[in-house]
Amino acid sequence: MTQSSLLISVIVPTYNAERYLDQCLNSIEAQTYRNLEVICLNDGSTDGSLEVMRAHAAKDRRIRVLDKQNQGYGATCNRGLAEAQGAYISIIEPDDWIEPRMYEDMLRFASRFEDPLDIVKTAYWRIVDADTPQQRKLNCSFKGRIHPETQPFNVKDALHLLRHHPSIWSALYRKNFLDEHNIRFKEIPGAGWADNPFLVETLCQTDRIVYLDNAYYCYREETPEKAKAFARKSTLIPFERWHDMMDALQRLNVSDASVLDALYERGFTYLAATQANAGFSQEELREPAASMFERMDAGLVFANQAIPPSGKRFFAQLRGLPYPTNFGKLPYLRVLAAEGLYSLKNLGPTNTFAAMRDFLRKSK
Repeated sequence: MTQSSLLISVIVPTYNAERYLDQCLNSIEAQTYRNLEVICLNDGSTDGSLEVMRAHAAKDRRIRVLDKQNQGYGATCNRGLAEAQGAYISIIEPDDWIEPRMYEDMLRFASRFEDPLDIVKTAYWRIVDADTPQQRKLNCSFKGRIHPETQPFNVKDALHLLRHHPSIWSALYRKNFLDEHNIRFKEIPGAGWADNPFLVETLCQTDRIVYLDNAYYCYREETPEKAKAFARKSTLIPFERWHDMMDALQRLNVSDASVLDALYERGFTYLAATQANAGFSQEELREPAASMFERMDAGLVFANQAIPPSGKRFFAQLRGLPYPTNFGKLPYLRVLAAEGLYSLKNLGPTNTFAAMRDFLRKSK
């Protein structure tokens, strides 16, 4: 079977997304690649999401609606994977949308390589201040940064995919790859950040990843107000998912220092973001931080120039380790400078200033 005739199963896990669902489903229906099955899963919505799904299914026979009791994002995605008949899997979140040539271009790109490919990954668009007059469409944080020596590749050759937002939806996954490795979502109540362990489960079990540095997926970013409300209400979720990712690495016997570095950086990012968004001090996060730090190699933490000095000092304090006296701020400042230069190119001056201000606020 040629790439141009492969069936793609598009999974749309939905809970109370009535406001955005028309835009999402319209964008899927408008894809120039037509051989799709669209599995719309209503996860016990209490708004009009189910009616929106059924209206689209009545007009497009590629759409199938499954109405189920509320179980959360992970369980709903797993139901979609169980129902899927396609060669490739795509996951589209109901408050996002995709550009018309996404699947056509991804499959055309994939056709340049020998089968089987397990993951076809792309950049994505960040939609900031969505649905307001200030709405902006920005490059994601790994745009222009993925440069493996060869394609297909192992994630060790593209560590930015592990460092930044999981973005599991800007990808196609070979269905047989997911089934052969029994890769499924962790079934957590609510949204629960189930995409975090799925990211590790997929990227760390194959050397058949290809990357296309074009963006098609439009991701509605959370507002700062929503991020703060989440951090206050669900303070421990980022740390719980970090442990799930570490559990996955240990189960898969992944001990590569560069992969661990990427995951450690993510852990310190979660700590800083939780502090900033929830208004907590480091001491108020002492218990979850200590649990996370116990699983980190101290040598790797102290050597990682991307981890801020304040984070390293907190790490040393909680682990009862001496903080190396020869550590200065200069290596970290170089990292900040490099991030600033990248951001200038990737986002432009105005957005760079806003991003760096937020980064510094979270990294104090």
